[in-house]
Amino acid sequence: MGDRSHQLYTRAIELMPGGVNSPVRAFGAVGGEPFFTARAAGPYLYTEDGERLVDYVSSWGPLILGHAHPAVVAAITEAAANGTSFGTPSRLEVELAARIQAAMPSVERIRMVNSGTEATMSAIRLARAATGRSLIVKFIGCYHGHVDALMVSAGSGMATLGIPSSPGVTEAAVADTVAVAYNDLAGVQALFAQRGPEVAAVIVEPVAGNMGVVPAADGFLAALRQLTTEHGALLIFDEVITGFRVAYGGAQARCDVTPDLTCLGKVIGGGLPVGAYGGRRDLMEMVAPAGKVYQAGTLSGNPLAMAAGIAALDQLVQPGTYGRLEEMASMLADGLAEAARVNGVPLAVNRAWTIFTPFFSPGPVRDFSQAQACSRPSYARYFHGMLDQGVFMAPSQFEAVFISLAHDPALIERTVAASRQVFAQVAESQI
Repeated sequence: MGDRSHQLYTRAIELMPGGVNSPVRAFGAVGGEPFFTARAAGPYLYTEDGERLVDYVSSWGPLILGHAHPAVVAAITEAAANGTSFGTPSRLEVELAARIQAAMPSVERIRMVNSGTEATMSAIRLARAATGRSLIVKFIGCYHGHVDALMVSAGSGMATLGIPSSPGVTEAAVADTVAVAYNDLAGVQALFAQRGPEVAAVIVEPVAGNMGVVPAADGFLAALRQLTTEHGALLIFDEVITGFRVAYGGAQARCDVTPDLTCLGKVIGGGLPVGAYGGRRDLMEMVAPAGKVYQAGTLSGNPLAMAAGIAALDQLVQPGTYGRLEEMASMLADGLAEAARVNGVPLAVNRAWTIFTPFFSPGPVRDFSQAQACSRPSYARYFHGMLDQGVFMAPSQFEAVFISLAHDPALIERTVAASRQVFAQVAESQI
């Protein structure tokens, strides 16, 4: 980190908790101080210290087109000239909703919100109202935003009642949440056998992205669909990461499983703050003002976010988009695996179509406990080594690599070459 970033971080610590507005930005998981970004374009970040970094964070996923894509910038500029917020309905809300509905047939009705956290919070409320039940089932290591009821960790065992995972979250707030190991179908079946009539919904990331990328095991999501249907519960897909990122229709299009409710964010705003939840018409018609389940937001459907989302989706729907993304993701994931292998560095690379995570682990990673067992010090050395090479990877072992269409094979090859050098350094440190 250069002098300018250090000065800004020193000042930021005096103004904001930890000097940041979201915890992972503080580099706590990898050590050191964060750099500050001045601007971004295409696949690059430009720091306040004048450095250019190849960016594989992509604002944590939404910037599939790359930074400052001309079509998105033009749409935001035009929208801003017409007013930044109305407090009334606008044409842009209708147009974006129609595009999402066309891409995701399960989303028969949709409500725009301002973040993924708002989306999951609202979906949980709706599920409880629709079923008249209280119990929510989530999976250990799956993060659904900082909703009190979903801020749950769990101990050993097939299924453990939720324990608050943050101060300020009361035991009462998570009393109706149960956490089960991801991909543990037997655990979910046992839970439903015991408490099925109490379950309002199962909420799941169809590809876990917050313990690093961990794909659902074959048949796992289909089994969740069957169990929830049999017991009168709802199935909620949290596609805040995967929606329009792994396919235009999200992970549900790739796995051919239809949820009752879907939560979206990130990509549908073209990089601006946005979220949404939607699903079956009969469920969504319970939301105010059509029904009695209250949920509101002054800035929901903000015209800038709607315009950016429309522009982004109109680019992403073009033929070949996701094939190119997946090809580059595969090229980079395979390149990192081989670079680690030749240097004798244990590395398990989990890829789900267009996203992946390199885990510093000698064995497979199929759930949160296996993710936790990987070598975080090795990842920290890799992170800083890559940063020294001008490549910005996520500042945490438990995040994804996000490639954009602005990346090209030459950048991928450069990244693999840099990784080969850094893996050699990691191997030396392990001796």
